Amino acid sequence: METEVADVLAANQAFYDAHEARDVAAMEAVWEHSDRTVCTHPGWPILRTWPLVARSWRQIFAGPGRNQFILTNEAVAIDGDLAWVTLEENLVDAGATGTVAATNLFARADDGRWLLVLHHGSPVIAS
Repeated sequence: METEVADVLAANQAFYDAHEARDVAAMEAVWEHSDRTVCTHPGWPILRTWPLVARSWRQIFAGPGRNQFILTNEAVAIDGDLAWVTLEENLVDAGATGTVAATNLFARADDGRWLLVLHHGSPVIAS
């Protein structure tokens, strides 16, 4: 089980590394390319299916923002071929910071890799 948790956390980190690097190919590599793929970026509507999710990442990476992520409060749960990571994304951008509560759901592929099938981010409102 320890190895599985480490593998899921590595897949999760690869997602954030791809985001920080604004690397479309790396982002494509972490996601499952299927009709069950879902992504909800903070402030966006729900995007369903890989083509819509992929287009959203190309739009985000073409924009001016450059986020750095400090991940905290990570927890992993694994049930068979599904794993989810809940965490806080502490974002640092030029002159701004913020926190997003996120859930990342991974499915184990036939080759054993953990691929992202769902990302949901919700901004945390400062009290």
